[in-house]
Amino acid sequence: MNLRVGIDIGSTTVKVVVLDENDTLLFRSYERHFSKTRERAAQTLRSIQDMLSGKDVHMVITGSAGLGVSKASGIDFVQEVYATAAAVNTFVPGTDAVIELGGEDAKIIFFGGALEERMNGSCAGGTGAFIDQMASLLNVSIDELDALSLKHEKIYPIASRCGVFAKSDIQPILNQGGRKEDIAASIFQAVVDQTVAGLTQGRELKGKIVFLGGPLHFLMGLRERFVDTLQLDAEHAVFPADGDCFAAMGAALCSTDYAPRPFEECLRLLEESVDATGSLDVMPPLFTDQADYDAFLRRHNANHPPQADLSAYTGDAWLGIDAGSTTTKMALIDPQGGILYSYYHSNQGNPVAIVLEQLKEIYRLCGDRVTIMGSAVTGYGEELIKNAFQCDLGLVETMAHYKAAAHFNPDVDFIIDIGGQDMKCFKIRNGAVDSIMLNEACSSGCGSFIETFAKALGYDIAAFSKLGLFSPRPVNLGSRCTVFMNSSVKQAQKDGASVEDISAGLSISIVKNAVYKVIRAANADDLGRNIVVQGGTFLNDAVLRAFEQELGRDVVRPTIAGLMGAFGAALAARDLHLERSDLLGEEALQSFTHSAKPATCNLCTNHCSLTVNQFDGGRRFISGNRCSRPLGKEKQQLPDLSTYKYKRLRAMEGKGQGSGIRGRMGIPFGLNMYENLPFWYEFFTRLNFEVVLSPESSRKLYIKGQHTIPSDTVCYPAKLLHGHVEALVEMGVDAIWYPCMSYNYDEGIGDNHYNCPVVAYYPELLSANVPVLKQTRFLFPYVGLWRHKDFEKRISSIMEEEFSIPKKETVAAARAAFDSYDAYKKDLWAKGQEYIAYAREHALPILVQAGRPYHIDPEINHGINDLITGQGFVLITEDAVSHLEGYETRKVLNQWTFQSRMYNAARYVCSQPDMQLVQLVSFGCGTDAITADEVRAILEEGGKLYTQLKIDDINNLGAVKIRIRSLMAAMDARKGV
Repeated sequence: MNLRVGIDIGSTTVKVVVLDENDTLLFRSYERHFSKTRERAAQTLRSIQDMLSGKDVHMVITGSAGLGVSKASGIDFVQEVYATAAAVNTFVPGTDAVIELGGEDAKIIFFGGALEERMNGSCAGGTGAFIDQMASLLNVSIDELDALSLKHEKIYPIASRCGVFAKSDIQPILNQGGRKEDIAASIFQAVVDQTVAGLTQGRELKGKIVFLGGPLHFLMGLRERFVDTLQLDAEHAVFPADGDCFAAMGAALCSTDYAPRPFEECLRLLEESVDATGSLDVMPPLFTDQADYDAFLRRHNANHPPQADLSAYTGDAWLGIDAGSTTTKMALIDPQGGILYSYYHSNQGNPVAIVLEQLKEIYRLCGDRVTIMGSAVTGYGEELIKNAFQCDLGLVETMAHYKAAAHFNPDVDFIIDIGGQDMKCFKIRNGAVDSIMLNEACSSGCGSFIETFAKALGYDIAAFSKLGLFSPRPVNLGSRCTVFMNSSVKQAQKDGASVEDISAGLSISIVKNAVYKVIRAANADDLGRNIVVQGGTFLNDAVLRAFEQELGRDVVRPTIAGLMGAFGAALAARDLHLERSDLLGEEALQSFTHSAKPATCNLCTNHCSLTVNQFDGGRRFISGNRCSRPLGKEKQQLPDLSTYKYKRLRAMEGKGQGSGIRGRMGIPFGLNMYENLPFWYEFFTRLNFEVVLSPESSRKLYIKGQHTIPSDTVCYPAKLLHGHVEALVEMGVDAIWYPCMSYNYDEGIGDNHYNCPVVAYYPELLSANVPVLKQTRFLFPYVGLWRHKDFEKRISSIMEEEFSIPKKETVAAARAAFDSYDAYKKDLWAKGQEYIAYAREHALPILVQAGRPYHIDPEINHGINDLITGQGFVLITEDAVSHLEGYETRKVLNQWTFQSRMYNAARYVCSQPDMQLVQLVSFGCGTDAITADEVRAILEEGGKLYTQLKIDDINNLGAVKIRIRSLMAAMDARKGV
């Protein structure tokens, strides 16, 4: 009997199968390898010696981590796509596509003709590792997460590109009382969206689809989300019984192409093989000896609050609560700032229950001796906790952290806080938070990053961190995403690095990521002279030492680094000087109850996902809203130029002054049409077309076109266009007009006047990737509006060729369109001045929202404008003031019209004492990487604050609100309020 053995060594697991000559599965094993790939495979083979001993076997290795083992042992290797294809063709013939999710990789294989594989590249979002991370965030096991998801009532939009994004979407929902059942299902939906949008790359998933890999084998909730999203029936959604081991089964099938060997020889080759090694790139040690470390500890341990003993204290006290992203911190202080009581623990996805339990404990310990005279709360869960327990003050976390840092170093000019999955840095100027930086795209520089590797290597975080303190040669691992760092760690191990070397290297890596990727510092002076570090990650002495070594200067780490938000909140409560606190008393806590249920607000197009929190006594708190309407109040109608522009543009459809006799001309309402629509509307209605705009952007519209998007990295505004053009085809228009435009208008304020490449040429991409466009006349000629005479010639020939319109008629329409566009611009300028005058008359602050024209789309900005005006600002857009400044040479090549406007708007804001600017940045925008640094430089040189709001397809505005409130607090501090 010829037995065949297939070994699939993946990023996190080893699968071993044995098939007989009839392809019957005799043995299967699925085990995590914790980076010990060869050892795990050999251990599994030893466990089946009784079955294979004395027999010749065909043995083949496959998998993403299998090639190195194959080379070292001399056992044959087959590429995993071919192995998977072999298994699918044998066991599930007629398959059209395979979706396979592993620990750190995800792939789609298309069958039919040549095999075509699409695989995740730079990010482990949407894989098993991502699901593991999200389960730990919810403080549940993977099995519990799965069970919860099957009881969901609604789906929240959650990003799955990276754990940091998903956490920033999930945490506000948790902290506002969202149900874990709904969040669990939303996590699985995020994986589905990431797989479909990121890997299909414009190719449609249809026919019989086979689902493989561990996550899809074990998680019923994930299966349900895939089947529902792809609208598959039982015949077309195939989940093989051994889907977690399919690649190994394929390897066994392929093994017949190779010569058999005695089983004992195969096992010996595997056990005796030595991993290939290379030379290690090492760095100087963190500490040279124990004396060096002791001096370091003495210096940092001197930064502590006064000693205080609650059991012996009598008098007044103040309470601070920091309802953070993953932890809840509490501090009770005396008048001198001495800590009477502190608490630091995971919030376990339920901050209300944690605070309730701790308040009861505090009251028990205080008895009649201590009176709480004030309470303040900060952090992600600020509003929920404030409403639940009637705290006296809610303050934005940047101000809480600044208050705490200034207590230890009054001259502090830079604060960096590294938590579990987020990183916050802020500069302090003139006693106010001046600029805020958060990790936007990656959580690789955060505490959970080290924790992930500690667990993978079998250590708890505290023990693992200490291992690296005295490593003589920390290994240089760079500063990379977790999925890539994993491969660096594995390679370092193969090259002879000890666990101590890796621990030290990871601590240094965190620091490099913080300094060069989040802060983007050129040198230590970019940060400041008086630096205070805080957050739980800096309690790790290795990270703190690496930070000081990288900067070449000493910093201050208070002994309560992990409690600084709560401590700052307690100081703020003390500084209120209240005669009594409204905080719920001991008696009121006995009858305290809390329940939460999800709801969707349908009062406007934002469709906010609300969480309705009910407390005892009929008290209620609604979260997730961007305006006051869900609370039963009228929406605050402060002047908002963003909304004014949007309404004006949406009204530009119909026949206008024409008859509409030439047919219905569809115009997709996205990207540069937000700039050019006034021109095209006038042009086509003058030619007697009826202009039909695509529907307003929405999540539903995005999903409609999602299957045709070829690149997951393009910005969300561009992705929306796929849904817009599909909708126009469904609306039965006679033609769709969406020209390619390399150049924008020449406003004389830049070195050139290009559109960015995505805006300029996206019509070409749509033509090539959206099949339904073949059902209509999709017109995307190259035109330019900046030279009127040339445009008249070009458009006349196009209109004559396409619609037999006389050239004279087209020229007249073009001239009317130019006049109409000029009138639209002048109206915007006048309306901007009107709103500025209103703000000054009513002593209101003015905020310039600087972005590109399409950032006024409510689906793209997710109602940021409502949030801004709701905070008491009058809002105007960059194009209402950019013309008030002339040309000025910039440090960068100033060649894009929309970006030139932002630079000029920033210059104008610097000349106006009552104005500030926020910049909207689309995730995935290449030009914004340059523009953001230049806008920051202009504002900071002019003494203004720089605030960047990063937006993508996810609509949770928790981080945006923090930034807007921090901006307001900084403005108040500057005014001396």
